[in-house]
Amino acid sequence: MTMGTVEESIRTYIAERFLSSDNGYPFPDDASFLQEGIIDWSGMTDLVKFVSQTFGITVEDEEFVVDNLDSVSRLAGYTRLKAPLEACS
Repeated sequence: MTMGTVEESIRTYIAERFLSSDNGYPFPDDASFLQEGIIDWSGMTDLVKFVSQTFGITVEDEEFVVDNLDSVSRLAGYTRLKAPLEACS
């Protein structure tokens, strides 16, 4: 996957699953999911499951924190650190 593909996959999933939007993800990539009301903590679990399955990563309990997960940018960066190289390249 290309650099933008991780972000695009996350944006598309959120738009379809949480926003019920056919018009894509209308927020900037650094918008906080929690502060903007895009996703709550229970939805975050669903999003993490999606990213785990899509990119072949395991999110450890101690890594399930705002700094890793609370925006498209943060989640994509975290995913790239955890994912096998071929999953994100």
